[in-house]
Amino acid sequence: MAIGLDNDGFSDALVILGAAGIVIPAFARLKVSPVIGFILVGIMVGPAGLGRLIDEAPWLRHVTISDRARIEPFAQFGIVLLLFSIGLELSFKRLWAMRAQVFGVGAAELIGSGLIIGIALHLLGQGWPGAIALGLALGLSSTALVLPIVGAQSRVGRSAFAMLLFEDLALVPLLFALAAIAPGAGGTGWAMATLMLASAGTVAIMFLSGRVLLPRLFAQAARTKSPELFLAAALLVVIVSSLATSAVGLSPIVGALLAGLLIAETDYRSEVEVITAPFRGLALGVFLITVGMGLDLPVIGQNWGLLAFGVAGVVLIKAIVTFALLRLSGQHTPVAAEIGVLMASPSETTLIVLGVALQAGLILPTTANYWQTVTAIGLTITPLLARLGRLSARVIAHRVGGDAPETVIDSEGPGTVIIGFGRVGRMVAEMLQAHGKQFVAVEADIDAVAAARREGFPVIFGDVARSELVDRLNLGRAEALILTMDDPVLSVRLTRRVRGWVPGLTIIARARDVDHAAELYAAGVSDAVPETLESSLQLAEAVLADLGVAIGPVIASIHEKREALRADIKAAAGLDQPPRLSRLRK
Repeated sequence: MAIGLDNDGFSDALVILGAAGIVIPAFARLKVSPVIGFILVGIMVGPAGLGRLIDEAPWLRHVTISDRARIEPFAQFGIVLLLFSIGLELSFKRLWAMRAQVFGVGAAELIGSGLIIGIALHLLGQGWPGAIALGLALGLSSTALVLPIVGAQSRVGRSAFAMLLFEDLALVPLLFALAAIAPGAGGTGWAMATLMLASAGTVAIMFLSGRVLLPRLFAQAARTKSPELFLAAALLVVIVSSLATSAVGLSPIVGALLAGLLIAETDYRSEVEVITAPFRGLALGVFLITVGMGLDLPVIGQNWGLLAFGVAGVVLIKAIVTFALLRLSGQHTPVAAEIGVLMASPSETTLIVLGVALQAGLILPTTANYWQTVTAIGLTITPLLARLGRLSARVIAHRVGGDAPETVIDSEGPGTVIIGFGRVGRMVAEMLQAHGKQFVAVEADIDAVAAARREGFPVIFGDVARSELVDRLNLGRAEALILTMDDPVLSVRLTRRVRGWVPGLTIIARARDVDHAAELYAAGVSDAVPETLESSLQLAEAVLADLGVAIGPVIASIHEKREALRADIKAAAGLDQPPRLSRLRK
């Protein structure tokens, strides 16, 4: 069957692919964030932009999107793929370790922001049920925008992700709560209990079946050596998981996150991450275009004062509440300030909650329209808030650091670069200093940076999970890179990235154990030092010597044990040659 050129699907595809392939690179040359670029495209090609002129110029129909609802399923799929990719970068152990942040700071941030915004709206004349609904809706923050900006591996990204994860988990119970306070509501308590039981059962079934079935599924796909089949298997897992959680009332992004976590526990994580990345980026671009399409510039121009008041009020309240809670939880001031500003705008899920509140009769249609426009503006300025947050963090870090001089990377090369300036990094720096070797250290704890600078150590404040900081280190001219930070996932990711960029650089990394050392060697380190094993060998040597065993047999047995560990690491990493392990020196 022939498809005419006036097909709406062709027009939408032309706009989306044109934005991805032509417009966004142009914005990049102008140093404009792709996030802002896609939103601006949505404003230009939407019904409130060039779409207004279709009657006068029919040819514009081919370069505009007249129906936002037609592309929204693809936008929602982009958010699902984003959470799936975050799950690939995590592990169940790490997620469990984050539980205090998720259900502590995350819950307090949503409830605290929602309560203060709700009280403010009630004082402005909104009834209590509507004020509560609006407060909780506006208290949500954007997963789809925040995580692509900061990632989930940086210190800022980890804290932001914990709070965003709680909001995603709380979305459906929040919608039930709004239904409960609606006029004439009844029987919601039993429905909530049923939802919780069904959700827990579904997640447990997905976890158990995924641990058994996923390795076999991807093994079969890998044996075919067909990238298309491997991609189909990955997308199948994502969609089935999202449908399963949706069927019991949970958000589909919870299923996507769980799917990513399950695949992360298999040997196919890296391949799945690489093969799904283009789809994730394009689908997220579609979502951002829909955000831009929701902005009606003439309406905004007519009511700019009132809209600016709403946006500023929400941003200010959320930034202050988030900053205060993070400081109370022990987070450093610069990091808390950056997260507070970054998380201050509303969320794409705010629009969902507003729709439910309107249907429940808690707010008027005019009120819903106003806050929907405020939300769209808030989403649009999120990248600007991210820049403002980073600037705030730098200013605060500079003040906390006192009068200690800022470390500057030598254009001729930094010498040895040490990532992490805790106890291990400091010891390495002292040894390099004792032998007259040039070095620069990087540390994300501003208090440690300030103390080290006062002692004369050349330490830079920053988080290496951010690519722009790594680019500043001039590693192409470095003599060696030493990774001492206590983050096994980040150390592997950083090794893989630097090794692909600077193939000849000596990279020495601190490893937790044999398994972590194997991952580091597979990623490309020159040498990994398993801290627990080396300390155990040193303790064993000291004990045997103090018990009167001759030093010769002791050294021989230590050597044999180390050789056995080398064989274990070789097998685990799939190396042709055994790796070098740190040797004890007498």
